[in-house]
Amino acid sequence: MADNYLEKRMEDYRAQQPTKRRTATLRSLLTRNRSYRGYDASFIVREDQLRRIIEVATLCPSARNQQVLRFRPVMGDEAKAMLNHVRFGGALPELHLPFAGTEPNAFIVICSTVEESKYVDVDLGIVAQSMLLQAVEIGLGGICIGAFDHEPVRELLKLPYEPLLVLAIGKPAEHIELKSCNEGDSLSYYREDGVHYVPKININDLIIK
Repeated sequence: MADNYLEKRMEDYRAQQPTKRRTATLRSLLTRNRSYRGYDASFIVREDQLRRIIEVATLCPSARNQQVLRFRPVMGDEAKAMLNHVRFGGALPELHLPFAGTEPNAFIVICSTVEESKYVDVDLGIVAQSMLLQAVEIGLGGICIGAFDHEPVRELLKLPYEPLLVLAIGKPAEHIELKSCNEGDSLSYYREDGVHYVPKININDLIIK
C-alpha cells in the first residue's frame, strides 16, 4: 500500500509540473519554411491567423523607416476568385500546380503606398520572409507568388495601391526536401516519387575566398 501511495503521489506531482515546450530555433523555422504549392483543403485558414502573420510587419526593419507596405488578407469567395489570377510552379508547367483539391484558401496581398523602388523591394523581401516564418511557427505554410495578374487582382480586391507580391497561406500538404549542390549545378526544383526537391548551393561555394 505504501508503494502505491508513493507512486500515486509522484504521478500527481508530475502532472502539476509545467510542460516544457520546445523552442523553435531560427534554423528549424527556415528549414520548414518552404515554397508550398499544395495545401490541405479541409483546413480553413482563419482571419485571426492571417492577422497574426501580418502583425510581424510591425516588428520588421524598414528602409529609411518609411513603412510603406500595406497588406490585404484574402479569404472565402475572394480567395477562390484569386486562384484564377495566380500561377504556381513555373518550372514544372506540365504538372499544372496546385493539384485539384490542394489549392490554398487564403492569401495575403502585399502592396506599396509609393512607387516601387530598391528600398521598397528591400522592405518587401524582409517582410515577406518574416511573415512566412510566422506562418510556419503557428503550424501553417505558404509561398511567395510574383507571377500574378496585377490589374485583375487590384480590381478584384478594390485595392487602393499597387500589389507587389501575393502570399498563399494554408496547411501544407506536400513533402519538400532540400538537396545540397555545388555552384554550377542545376538549381531547378523537381519532383520524384511525390517528393519536391529544391537544390541549395553548399556553404563552401557561397563563401567568397
